[in-house]
Amino acid sequence: MTWKVRHQGSPQSVEGLTLAQVVEGLQDGLWEPTDEVMGPGETEWVAIENHPQLAEIALDIEPPPPGTYDDETHLDMNPLIDVCLVLLVFFILTTSYAVLQNRLKAADVSPDKAGPVKLTKAQVEKQMIHVVVKMEDGHPVYRVENEVVDEDRLVAALRKYHREKSRTDLLLEHDADVPHGAVVAVMDAAKGADLDRIHLVIP
Repeated sequence: MTWKVRHQGSPQSVEGLTLAQVVEGLQDGLWEPTDEVMGPGETEWVAIENHPQLAEIALDIEPPPPGTYDDETHLDMNPLIDVCLVLLVFFILTTSYAVLQNRLKAADVSPDKAGPVKLTKAQVEKQMIHVVVKMEDGHPVYRVENEVVDEDRLVAALRKYHREKSRTDLLLEHDADVPHGAVVAVMDAAKGADLDRIHLVIP
């Protein structure tokens, strides 16, 4: 009463085994649950895991760990990441430079182009509110159309000329020693009075 065992689909088999030897070989990993067995009096090969006498034993056997193989297609991603970062920085700098170039576009000096607009004194007096800031006794003094005005009254004075005399621009003249804060105060007042443009007379 001997058993035969063969690997799945193999034409060769091991004969003359007892049931105990088949079980021992299965537990030792010599056979796998998918290998085929033929018991005494049987005429067909049956997988060990499907054989009535061996099915329960095959279920208790843990499958062998999957084999590990060296991945010959492994790709080192570090150089690729470095190249991507360099390209990203390049594109950022290029885009920033293009935007900056558009903002700082030089004036066209072509003779076909008209030069800066020149206004006569009459036009200035009609269109602009003349504000002069000078240092007197160590303090900035504001004059709106030759009238001394306190800093906190600048908006009201500018709005008066803007509404009553329809002047839309501000002509700001100041000495070189006038603090920057005083100049900014006049500009803020011009915005508060809804004036369109501010023109500076460079000291």
